[in-house]
Amino acid sequence: MHFLILLLSRLIRVVANLTKVFSYLFHWFFPKKRFTMPRARPALIPSRKQGRIPRIIWQTNYTDRATLPVYLNYLFNRLISPTWEYRFHLTEDRRVFISQHYDADVLACYDRLQIGAAQADFWRVLVLNKMGGVYLDIDAHMLRPLEFVLSPQDDEAYVKTRRGDLSNYFIASRPGNPNMARIAEGIARNIRHPPSNNVFDITGPGVFNTLLDQSKIKTCLYKFTCAQGTFTNEYFQYLDKKEGKWTKQQHVTSVVRPEAEPAVQPQAQAELRPDA
Repeated sequence: MHFLILLLSRLIRVVANLTKVFSYLFHWFFPKKRFTMPRARPALIPSRKQGRIPRIIWQTNYTDRATLPVYLNYLFNRLISPTWEYRFHLTEDRRVFISQHYDADVLACYDRLQIGAAQADFWRVLVLNKMGGVYLDIDAHMLRPLEFVLSPQDDEAYVKTRRGDLSNYFIASRPGNPNMARIAEGIARNIRHPPSNNVFDITGPGVFNTLLDQSKIKTCLYKFTCAQGTFTNEYFQYLDKKEGKWTKQQHVTSVVRPEAEPAVQPQAQAELRPDA
């Protein structure tokens, strides 16, 4: 079985890399062309099977105007897991969600984060804690259908890197998962008392590796589960963001805003509803 998955992943990489080469040509000829990421989509194939983890794929980004590779990555996830709904949140949508579902202390912690990636880190844990489902980074895609990764009895699942550490570009969880609550509390503590000026440590995988015991949770090795950067890359992801990737931003911007400074709030958006 693992051999077949590895063979499929190699095939996906070949096809994805070919589309990436084509995308350079496409955006050279059409530099302003963008594709709109939908806020919500129903499952392509409705399923009567229900598990503890709701059939929802969550993603977020600073813009819903995607370059061709990012959009192809989205389409691939839709096709490889057709029985799952899709939800997408912009920067301002994340804050609206937190304000609607969490108390003022949690929102205040979120508002102190000044880098979008750190905000997305906190939001993904909060949305899975409240709603459940599967979170995928905008450049991540499944290597096989979620049907074959998650069982109806699963409460959660995390991806392991090549080094054996936990990452947060793929997270699956049921609503009300105690581990999601623990991670959310750990992130909030780090925001109140930052251990460094590194997104990885404050809101990212560092929190997962500190708080979770791998012997007590379900983990999936990345090469059999989910990949990053196959269809897209940093250039295509941040083509319309002059600040660039978070790894560059944190060298010039404090990840956590000092508590005395007022936060600049994004404009609120209407509540999201799935398309009928």
